[in-house]
Formats: sequence, C-alpha cells, structure tokens
Amino acid sequence: MPAERDLTALLKNMKPELQPGIFVFCTIAANAPVPAALNPLLTFREQEGTTLVVLREEAEAAGLNCAFPSRLITLTVHSALDAVGFLAAVAARLADAGISVNAVSAFHHDHLFVPVDRADDAMAALSEIALSPPSKNASMA
Repeated sequence: MPAERDLTALLKNMKPELQPGIFVFCTIAANAPVPAALNPLLTFREQEGTTLVVLREEAEAAGLNCAFPSRLITLTVHSALDAVGFLAAVAARLADAGISVNAVSAFHHDHLFVPVDRADDAMAALSEIALSPPSKNASMA
C-alpha cells in the first residue's frame, strides 16, 4: 500500500494504538557506546550527546539518568515522509488539550510519546480528531 499524503485521509485513518510499556528519554556521551543491556527503541545522535528512548525498567537497571516517563502511541496510517500538516494537526490538537508530545516519524508510521498520566486523554483527543478531521483549508494556527 502506498504512503498517504492527503491530510484529511491521514487524520481520518490514523487509528492510534497505545503501545505497552513506559518509555523514558536518556542521554549518554556522544562518543559512548550504547550499553549492551539496553535495547533502545530510538537512538538519535546530537552534538551534546546520544539520546536513547528505552523502556523505563531497562534504564533503571542500567543506572541511567532519564526524563519524561511516557507512553507510546503509534498512528497506524502509513504516512508519507513528505506529507504536509499531519503532525502539525495532531500536535495542535494535543496542545489544545494541554498534552505535551514528542513526535517521531519513522518510515511507515508516526509515533507520539505523551506523559504517562495523560495517555488516556491523548487517545481520546486523537480519536476525536479522527472522527472529524479539519478541512484542508482550516487554519492550523
């Protein structure tokens, strides 16, 4: 199935799924190897260090200092990497609900990390937007 680019179709068909586990964001020195005991869901190198997103229990077992305990929501629609406005619309809706989000785009899907205590609220907000997506001409401001 080809990746979707149409904003209305993306929002209507995003079908959010709450993934199991609690994830945390950790950092290690930029030149340090990833500890062998970890199985990071996400690794991203920045000038200041390497960010690892791992299950909280893995981070605790490795003694890593971490932040932002979060739940992972996968938007299961196959979104094109060059789709315009999809994450903006999703992030705006979550912002309207007072929910912070760290979004990651992967090859097939977009993924949202939301605070643990707001995961159910985020799922409700995402379900609402899927039921009544904004028109293509609606402002995202």
